[in-house]
Amino acid sequence: MLGFLRRRKLRKLRQKVNETLVMHIGDTPESVYRFIEGLIEEFQPDVIIHTGDLVDNVKLERRPDLKPAYEAGLRKLARILKGSGAKLYIVPGNEDDPELLRQFFGENLVEPGSVVEIGGRTFALGHCWRDVADKDADFKLYGHNFKVISKGLNAVLGVNFIFLPSGRVVKVDYPVGTDTARGYRLRRGL
Repeated sequence: MLGFLRRRKLRKLRQKVNETLVMHIGDTPESVYRFIEGLIEEFQPDVIIHTGDLVDNVKLERRPDLKPAYEAGLRKLARILKGSGAKLYIVPGNEDDPELLRQFFGENLVEPGSVVEIGGRTFALGHCWRDVADKDADFKLYGHNFKVISKGLNAVLGVNFIFLPSGRVVKVDYPVGTDTARGYRLRRGL
């Protein structure tokens, strides 16, 4: 229910305010590509930032033999992101192949820890919270694990939409099962 309310809020804001819309995603398994494509079609972000691990169901760091599967997934996501017409910023993650990222995204690649200006606001971009924690920026975008930091927006916890210049943020939850597709073991508590 909360996901529905957040999307409705995002829809109303997008229709009501004439601001630049930044979409922040990260750690995306192939199972969420259609979901991401649907969000892009519905909200038409002006800028899309991916903070690494573009094919997060393929763990290249541990299984380099899966490079063909990674490349196939990367091809699908590149088609979606490049077809959006949005300005792209792609940060390599620990599970990404830098050579293939250059091949698919070229000039859209940014180094972890980079600070960029978008719509009058500054964004520190990293894959892990450590890449951005000490940066002076209005927003610190990252993913990789569940850590939350001051001024940080973690793409593992949801898709972040940032309106500029107001700085309003609306988070949309990933579909159920995304963490499992990422290979995360869910903690079970009392």
